[in-house]
Amino acid sequence: MGNLALLTAGATLLCGALAVAGVRAYVTGRDRHQALVDRLSDAPAPPPAGRARYFRRTDRWLRATRFGGRLELRIASTGLDVTVGEFVACVVGAAAGLWLTASAALAPFFGPLAGIVAIWSAHAFLTWQRRKRIERFINQLPELSRILANATQAGLALRTALGMAAEEMEAPAGEELAKVADKLAVGHSVDEALGELAERLPSRELVVLVTTLVLSNRAGGTVVSSLRNLTATLEERKETRREVRTQLSQVTVTAYVVPLMGIGTLLLMDRIAPGSIDRMTGDWLGQVAVVAAFGLYGLGFFLIRRMSKIDV
Repeated sequence: MGNLALLTAGATLLCGALAVAGVRAYVTGRDRHQALVDRLSDAPAPPPAGRARYFRRTDRWLRATRFGGRLELRIASTGLDVTVGEFVACVVGAAAGLWLTASAALAPFFGPLAGIVAIWSAHAFLTWQRRKRIERFINQLPELSRILANATQAGLALRTALGMAAEEMEAPAGEELAKVADKLAVGHSVDEALGELAERLPSRELVVLVTTLVLSNRAGGTVVSSLRNLTATLEERKETRREVRTQLSQVTVTAYVVPLMGIGTLLLMDRIAPGSIDRMTGDWLGQVAVVAAFGLYGLGFFLIRRMSKIDV
């Protein structure tokens, strides 16, 4: 009995020591893991010019999700100096503000519709910013092609020419080429770096330029003459795109005026007959009519924009 009690006490002490060591190892590892996650989460987006970042915890939590990862890539393609957490917080705040404003100014039925419009507007804003950044980059492509042709004619390698273009050109071309130069510096191939650039800023002009550079880098050849001809072609396409955009400006304005006229008519009706919107949305038939009207205005906006979209 004495030996059994001694053995039991020894086993208990050993299990207790192992449990304490395990808990200590778990806590230490968790702290180190959290510290590493914090460093990696803060590294991709250092605060430029000392600007403070808000909603850091929300940003880390969102970027760990699939939705946050996609949103981060989408924001990065727009060139906006904002984190995922800040953007989501602004969208939620704007949606809540519009919800309350529409409910108080019009009718409680319009609160959810205003919130949906706020979320859709945030998505449309990112799309517009991305398209505008792509347009600015396309307008810089002739200059980029000219710089690369001059650098190649002077005997510089393509990697060096891309780095030189990143230093000389303004944003967004300078920023995007700096990313390409950084990837080339850490061992990525020219095909991979330029391919990622074409994925971030998709356009026909950039695809042609990337294809020319990749093929010349693989097989050699008269890259200087190819870039010279490409520069002239890009200049012509730039002028053509500008003329097409000018011709379609009236149609674009019409696409935005049509839904605004519908909203203005609704507000005018409530101004002439106060309480009419409350009475109209107080019945399910009126609610269906309002939703159908907004849906038709949205469909008209989409069709007008679709018909006025011409790929050059």
